Amino acid sequence: MIRTLPFALALLLLAVPAQAQTLDLGALAGDVDGTTVAYIIQIFGLLTVLSIAPGILIMVTSFTRFVIAFSILRAGMGLPSTPANLILISLALFMTFYVMAPTLDRAWNEGVRPLMDNEISETVAMERIAQPFRTFMANNVREKDFALFADLAAERGEIDIAADSVDLRVLIPAFMISEIRRGFEIGFLIVLPFLVIDLIVATITMSMGMMMLPPTVVSLPFKILFFVLIDGWNLLVGSLVRSFL
Repeated sequence: MIRTLPFALALLLLAVPAQAQTLDLGALAGDVDGTTVAYIIQIFGLLTVLSIAPGILIMVTSFTRFVIAFSILRAGMGLPSTPANLILISLALFMTFYVMAPTLDRAWNEGVRPLMDNEISETVAMERIAQPFRTFMANNVREKDFALFADLAAERGEIDIAADSVDLRVLIPAFMISEIRRGFEIGFLIVLPFLVIDLIVATITMSMGMMMLPPTVVSLPFKILFFVLIDGWNLLVGSLVRSFL
């Protein structure tokens, strides 16, 4: 009898009605109202913005011009992997922070900080955060590029096409193609001295009959020496920073 007691207790536990074991999911979830849905949408939007933050950095800041100029410099010197991509991108990134510091400070003080202190709504905060970047892009966009997208916007029925108040969907692509163009213009000026060195070295090697020796192998140390003697990094970085208004 003593040995059968545990089995009897097990049978009693299994005899509990099935409805007692059901889980009420509705009670756990509770009532979902509009506020909850709006909060979920805000969280989703924040995660989306954070995931495309590198793209936003490229679109609305000076990063594009810096990285194009550095890439063309490396190609013009004949050094495809030196300095490394990590070094060039890091340098371009910190130079971007230096140039964009006033814009970032204004966006933080006028938009982000009041939003964190619950002084303004999300809509007002987004407008205040975007305004400093809109001003920066309007000051540095090329008039011809802005006119292109302004005309396209006018064809679509958008009336307000002033640079200081235009929709970012119009200003950002105009600013990007302006930065790409200026990056290539600066790159041309950077590559031109190295091209002259390559031509001189190629002429000398051809006149000496060294047909099998690539001129780039001979010109590489001269290009590096030339760039170091003129303090090229100082001149290039200073010129790039001063090129922004």
